[in-house]
Amino acid sequence: MPRTPWIVGVSGASGTPYAAAVLRALIAAGESVDLVVSRASRLTLLDETGISFRDAHWQSDLRAWLSRGADGKPGTFSVDLDAVRHWSAGDLAAGPSSGSYPTKGMLIVPASTASVAGVALGLSKDLLQRAASVTLKEGRKLIVAVRETPLNGQTLRHLVTLDDAGAIVVPASPAFYAGATHIQDLVDFVAGRVLDAAGVPHGLYRRWQGELGGGAQRAD
Repeated sequence: MPRTPWIVGVSGASGTPYAAAVLRALIAAGESVDLVVSRASRLTLLDETGISFRDAHWQSDLRAWLSRGADGKPGTFSVDLDAVRHWSAGDLAAGPSSGSYPTKGMLIVPASTASVAGVALGLSKDLLQRAASVTLKEGRKLIVAVRETPLNGQTLRHLVTLDDAGAIVVPASPAFYAGATHIQDLVDFVAGRVLDAAGVPHGLYRRWQGELGGGAQRAD
C-alpha cells in the first residue's frame, strides 16, 4: 500500500502542547505523518518548552518535544517516530507542495491568525501555507485549530472564507464536561476534537453520554 500521510502544520500561535497531543495520537492510531514546523512556531516551541527545533536534528528534537507532558515534565510519553517524515518550512519543492503527492488531508494545529490569513488569501509564502492551499484545491480535509483571543473582524472573515472553501475550523477551546483533573486533560480534549474532525479514532477524552454529572464523578 502506498504511504498516504496526514500533513500536520504547526504555526507560531501559542499552543504547542496541542500539536504534540495530535501528533502522538496520530502515531498511536497507526497513521503516517508529514510534519511542517513553521519558523515562527520554532520560537513559540522554544519559549513554551525550552526545546530548539532544528531541521538537521529534527528527530531528536521532535522526540524530546513529544515525550514532554503539557505540564512541562519530560519523559511523560514514549513515542515512535518511524511513521513521521519532516519537511522544512522553506522547502517549496517538498512533496506536500504538489497536488499529485497523496495525502489524507492536513491539520494546522495550533493555527495562528497569520497562518489563517495566509491560507485564506492563498499567499503560499511557506510550505505550511502552500500545503494547505493544495489540500483545499484537491478537495481533501483541512482542519484549522485556530488559537487566538479575542478574534477581530478581519480574522473572523478569514475563517469564514476558509469555511466556505471547505475547511473545518476547530477553535482551541477546551470543554470541562469530560471531568478534566489535569492540564493534559484539557489539551487532550482539544486534540481529540481535531482528530474527530479528521475522522481519526482516539481515546483522548471522555465523550458525552447524555447523563449529567459524569464529569464531576470523574473529578472526584
